[in-house]
Amino acid sequence: MIYNREAAARDAAINTAKQMAAAAVTAPKGCGNDNIEVLILDGEDKDTLANIMRDIAKETGADFFTRDACNVDNSFCILFIGAKDNPIALDNCGLCGFENCGKTKEAGANCAFNITDLGIAVGSAVSVAADNRIDNRVLFSAGKAAVKMKCFSDNVKVVYGIPLSVSAKSVFFDRDPGNVMV
Repeated sequence: MIYNREAAARDAAINTAKQMAAAAVTAPKGCGNDNIEVLILDGEDKDTLANIMRDIAKETGADFFTRDACNVDNSFCILFIGAKDNPIALDNCGLCGFENCGKTKEAGANCAFNITDLGIAVGSAVSVAADNRIDNRVLFSAGKAAVKMKCFSDNVKVVYGIPLSVSAKSVFFDRDPGNVMV
């Protein structure tokens, strides 16, 4: 079988996304509680996500959503890592700014441990992309669109997206909406 440049690059990106998902899942978790969810989109689902990002830009006037949607368009796939809003039940912690976990839940706030775990999972995932020389960028905007797209369970409200690209020049470097994959 012959793999052309495009097919080899696509396979490398998808395989790396799977390794990144594993890295996010196995990253250390506060108190040993796993409140991280991970998924990968490509194809039509990725296209739908980019369109939702453009809709958010129109609704909010936040033009960076359009710029980031172009980056998603020019990527083979996108990995998402989200944190569930389940407080880990350390009633005397207060790190989130609330008196206890019950108050955190009532306020609809996020457990500081879960958000910290999310950051560690994202760091673990992008290190895998770097080790595999796959261009990537962490996007809040894509995560917001994934939540709106209902990709995650209802108790996941904080999500980051990491699109993956393989090209002669990183589509994430200049961040020009006119960038196209070569």
